[in-house]
Amino acid sequence: MYSDPITSHTADLSRRTDKPPATVSLVVPARNEARNIPWVFEQIPDCVDEVILVDGDSVDATVPMAMLCLPEVRSVRQSGPGKGNALRTGFLAATGDYVVMMDADGSMSPAEIPHFLHFLDHGYDFVKGSRFVQGGGSLDITPFRRLGNHVLLAAANRLYHASLTDLCYGFCAFRRSFLEQLDLHASGFEIETEMVVHALRCGLRIAEVPSLELPRRSGRSNLHAISDGRRVLHTLLSERAGARTSLVREPSAR
Repeated sequence: MYSDPITSHTADLSRRTDKPPATVSLVVPARNEARNIPWVFEQIPDCVDEVILVDGDSVDATVPMAMLCLPEVRSVRQSGPGKGNALRTGFLAATGDYVVMMDADGSMSPAEIPHFLHFLDHGYDFVKGSRFVQGGGSLDITPFRRLGNHVLLAAANRLYHASLTDLCYGFCAFRRSFLEQLDLHASGFEIETEMVVHALRCGLRIAEVPSLELPRRSGRSNLHAISDGRRVLHTLLSERAGARTSLVREPSAR
């Protein structure tokens, strides 16, 4: 299951040159993240063709700061409350062949984006970051959140006959052509789980890549571990039907 020859060449992360490179949209949901936007935006790599900031009714200078840091940024307002709604709004606004999603709080490094694109370039449909595969890690997760993620991950693997190493982590990339098949409806943080289980159910080819979660640079998280955990569990149980998977986990360089 993990013997695909692509994964044995992890040192070469260059984009394919035998055809025009795919265009890339980066979707960044943000609510009151003016202090964090400069750090995030200054690290966005050149391989990203458009950046879509989805503003969740910020009362600080999130949008002006984003436009100051990146004048060509596309700012759109989400159509309803919640991170799920913000992401769905951003996905519908995206025009790139590939869509990358990441948080605006500085907990995810844009420098990792080429790693995700490498696997999309080589035939995978959905690429998700993992903090718990070798080479990944977290400088932010609390013991309580780690335990909750472990329980929900075990449930996901059991219900969907998968072998994922991380579940509740929102650094992902996918082919925009599969957006309709992903059939996203979630309004809150559980959208990250909904994306994964729908990708499993659709039989998309999934790759997990190591990712390092950093501490939020400033401000407070909108995550509520208990209530959001319940919503994730509800998503896992309600979406279970006909799952099938082709998961490839990238081995870390030694």
